[in-house]
Amino acid sequence: MDVIRIGLIGFGTIGSAVADYLLNNSSYLKKKTGADFKLVKIAEKERRKVSSRYKGLLVSRAEDIIDDPDINVVIELIGGIMPAKSYILKSFAHKKHVITANKALLAEFGSDLLCASKDNNVTFRFEAAVCGGVPIISGLSESLVANEIKSVLGIVNGTSNYILTVMEREGISMREALKIAQKKGYAERDPYLDLEGVDSAHKLAVLVNLAFGFYPKFSDIYYEGITSISNLDIKYALELGYRIKLLAVAKRSTGNSIEARVHPTLLPLDHILSSVRGVYNAVHIEGSLAGKLLFHGKGAGKNPTASAVIADLVNIAEHLGRKDYINRIARDSRIKGLRNISEISSRYYLRFMAVDRPGVLANISGILGRHNISIASVTQKEKGRARSVPIVMMTHEANEMDMKKAMAKTQKLKAITKKPIWIRVEG
Repeated sequence: MDVIRIGLIGFGTIGSAVADYLLNNSSYLKKKTGADFKLVKIAEKERRKVSSRYKGLLVSRAEDIIDDPDINVVIELIGGIMPAKSYILKSFAHKKHVITANKALLAEFGSDLLCASKDNNVTFRFEAAVCGGVPIISGLSESLVANEIKSVLGIVNGTSNYILTVMEREGISMREALKIAQKKGYAERDPYLDLEGVDSAHKLAVLVNLAFGFYPKFSDIYYEGITSISNLDIKYALELGYRIKLLAVAKRSTGNSIEARVHPTLLPLDHILSSVRGVYNAVHIEGSLAGKLLFHGKGAGKNPTASAVIADLVNIAEHLGRKDYINRIARDSRIKGLRNISEISSRYYLRFMAVDRPGVLANISGILGRHNISIASVTQKEKGRARSVPIVMMTHEANEMDMKKAMAKTQKLKAITKKPIWIRVEG
């Protein structure tokens, strides 16, 4: 029987859940896998975090784990770039397999880490880095290995998805919805990474690598968040037959390039991702053989994430000692890079807040027309007591750069009282 001796670096929410599972379910895992999983050491500087049941395993330095020749697997759960990157590289050098949930590190240095693990003939697993307990990493790298992936569309940030869901359900502002999310523990005290699309972009970088065999520079991935979305936009989108989602998009494009972008998106109400509500994540994949698939489930929380970490542990145990199973991720030399966001084409939802007077709609339409943007529909909402009135448009397919220039011009019109909102349409 294989004995898997584990060192855990980081005892936060996820680390403690992993430790609890290993302690409470060792006999269950042994029965299912035939391997004996033993948590040997826990590295945590804040000793007060560690409950008394683990005091005998506690060390204050990660090096005490990395330098221990008896430890097979290191689990890194401290997050951030440094010192996590250093710990992982040192673990590889000491011939230890590594599991991480560190999406930011993978987005910035994933290619380097994968090469380092291969050079040292050890396995590097990171199922928990994207969508928590949803097995999207193993799905792409193993189950769909025979497929050429055509596209990946994902709702990969549960915080933003929950906030948009509450805004729609309650008809409230984003600020109010954020407070509810924070109260329920679905949003951090500082929600910047979630609301501005950074977290989703980190995850998209990992998905692009797995789906297309190309590791993008993180700085080349376009991302924007949901902070400009109001409950008006959610309401008007629904009236038009759409729902707004923060969407991570990756697809094959012209000239052997890949589109990789994160932004608010209007999805038709009958699109399968439109029904993904609350804190749930979902990734829609189209492959050359398998066709269209949906991976769906809770993308955050200690238990789903711990589930992914344990799955990686079992995977390592099953292939321990095999030289032919080291990070099977194909590279596609045909891929030339990411397509710039300014080069894409899309349909767009537009909302202008304008003074209700003759000629305003004609001025807006004129600017759009001069920038090759054709209007599919236009609705002017009732004024009521407000100083300005919403004008909502849907366009036919247009170039992103043309749209950007047109919006800059319309914003300068004296009749426009607020910055125009424009949201891409998918599907």
